[in-house]
Amino acid sequence: MDDVRVAIIGAGFGGIGLAVRLKQAGIGPVAVLEKAADLGGTWRDNTYPGAACDVPSHLYSFSFHRRPDWPRRFSGQHEILAYLRGCAAAHGIEPRLNTEVTQARWTGGRWLLSTSAGELRADVLVSACGQLSRPAIPDLPGLDTFEGKVFHSARWDHGHDLTGRRVAVVGTGASAIQFVPEVARRAARLDVYQRSAPWIIKKADRAYGPLEHRLFASLPFLQDLHRGLIYTLLESRALGFVSWRWLLGLTERAALRRLRRDVPDPDLRRALTPDHPLGCKRVLISDDYLPSLQRPNVTVVTDPIKEVRQNGVVTGDGTFRETDTLIFGTGFQANDFLTPLRVTGRDGTALNDVWRDGAEAHLGMTVHGFPNLYLLYGPNTNLGHNSIIYMLESQFAYVLACLRTGKTLEVRRDVQDASVAEVQRRLRTSVWSSGCSSWYLTPDGRNVNNWPGFTFAYRRATRRPDPAHFHITAAAPTIRPRSA
Repeated sequence: MDDVRVAIIGAGFGGIGLAVRLKQAGIGPVAVLEKAADLGGTWRDNTYPGAACDVPSHLYSFSFHRRPDWPRRFSGQHEILAYLRGCAAAHGIEPRLNTEVTQARWTGGRWLLSTSAGELRADVLVSACGQLSRPAIPDLPGLDTFEGKVFHSARWDHGHDLTGRRVAVVGTGASAIQFVPEVARRAARLDVYQRSAPWIIKKADRAYGPLEHRLFASLPFLQDLHRGLIYTLLESRALGFVSWRWLLGLTERAALRRLRRDVPDPDLRRALTPDHPLGCKRVLISDDYLPSLQRPNVTVVTDPIKEVRQNGVVTGDGTFRETDTLIFGTGFQANDFLTPLRVTGRDGTALNDVWRDGAEAHLGMTVHGFPNLYLLYGPNTNLGHNSIIYMLESQFAYVLACLRTGKTLEVRRDVQDASVAEVQRRLRTSVWSSGCSSWYLTPDGRNVNNWPGFTFAYRRATRRPDPAHFHITAAAPTIRPRSA
């Protein structure tokens, strides 16, 4: 059985970034456990045509591992995955691939992990599983009778040629608006099944030129300045989401003007007009989605799906549309967090039972009853306006400070309750609580995903752990083998 100081579950941005920071701080040995055959997380799994980030690359990257030669302002999936691989290689981080953690139990003052490669003991357990890793497939009547090809955007079947196909896309979220234009160019016919029209704003994308690459490489302060400018512009959006919602009206009017200009057909324009306040659901950026819906081979269907048949889809109005390929762009099970991993805490209680009514954690990272457990990109740390990498780096610093104590830390119940209550209080006046349904919310309407404020406020709150927030005990004796 292996013994390590820190076990990290997941080798995406969270897992790789924390492993780098731990190594730089001389904390180890560390094991990064990844169930897949490669690192990368979201950017390994989402390989659909057109996959790209909606946060500019110079900010969607680590402050401690800069890249001066990003090809575009908004980089594609392959560039981001290459960046993360390069970061791991440059810092000597080698995840244990094909190693799935099925259970973690707090026992004897340490964490005992059951994995597909055997058991592992760790002083500290860190979940870097993220919120967007388990595809959500709607339970459509008759889906199991469909005889064509079915797949989710996060499990894209590149061996299935869409040329000349009759394709149905279910969902019009962040992934769909990126792959629908690509599918529309190949398919003989494309039916886009839309439950709710998203707000779409302009994507200010462009290529960086050779001169910019040279300047960023030779004068790093220019890259810092560019990164800071992007951060400031994005951070200002929090004013509309949380504090002064009337500011979002300016963006709404601009988006509606663009819709009127770019979609001349009044019926289609009506179908593409959102029925909820901007920001209540994820705001999307695209320059080619609206034009793709006006192609002669594309139909936007707003009637709800009644059933799926062997060779097509039937909507509530009784219309049958023949289909041979069904693609789900229906997002992820974002509220489940660590599912299906079973984590059992100090008193033998499973974390999923504690979170039965919705996940919660102090600062999104620590949970009462689960000593030396830290969550990256945990409850209420998602963003609607800025880079999650900035939030992750705040969490790295917090976890490092906790580990430097050399003690076993468990957040106090009263501290966690007060922290969660304050977050929920602030969320009640945010745009996310304005009445629409979204993946941010649990079935009973509780927001367990988003951070209700500025990212710099979160960084200030996580700058250093307050010892008064924890029950602190001496760490259990541990074996210190070679670095893992």
